[in-house]
Amino acid sequence: MRIYLASASPRRKELLLQIGLEFEVKVSNVQEVVSTSEPARVVEELSAQKAQAVLADLERELRQRAAEEILIIGADTVVAVDGNILGKPADSGAAAKMLKQLSGRSHEVFTGVTLLFRESSGQLGRKTFHERTEVVFYPMSQAEIDGYVSTGDCLDKAGAYGIQGLCARYIKEIKGDYNNVVGLPVGRLYQEAKEWLENE
Repeated sequence: MRIYLASASPRRKELLLQIGLEFEVKVSNVQEVVSTSEPARVVEELSAQKAQAVLADLERELRQRAAEEILIIGADTVVAVDGNILGKPADSGAAAKMLKQLSGRSHEVFTGVTLLFRESSGQLGRKTFHERTEVVFYPMSQAEIDGYVSTGDCLDKAGAYGIQGLCARYIKEIKGDYNNVVGLPVGRLYQEAKEWLENE
């Protein structure tokens, strides 16, 4: 079985390698469209769109290898404060503004995951789910915010921070799956995909 990660995120790649999966990265430049503002539904919709787009990109190749099973993993992560979604900051000013919102309080991190399993017969199985983790920040001074933003570590991350990097010094506590905050709840993912993975 071939496994495809529908994401360019180096953090998701590391997490899948950590749980022993062999996979290829295949990113599709899908135009993201959401029908809701509810964070849990947003990440589920976007993860499904990413996985579906990669499947569509692979269609011709799959017709030539019809007997092969494939599993596509699509994922999307957002940070939410009071139900409002914080995506990736457009620039350092936006990053500083997001961090100011997170300082000294709790927020939620949602990751949506879609698993598309194509059997050798061509039949398609699908699972979509989300994981939620609560994160609490210590208060950050303006100087601390500016210092963190100046590292550039925040610019490609939802909510303008990476829990696995320098920003760990401002994390007071988390409730839920740590890996979910990094970008992929690999424990839940493995459990959901186990029926397909263990048939190999």
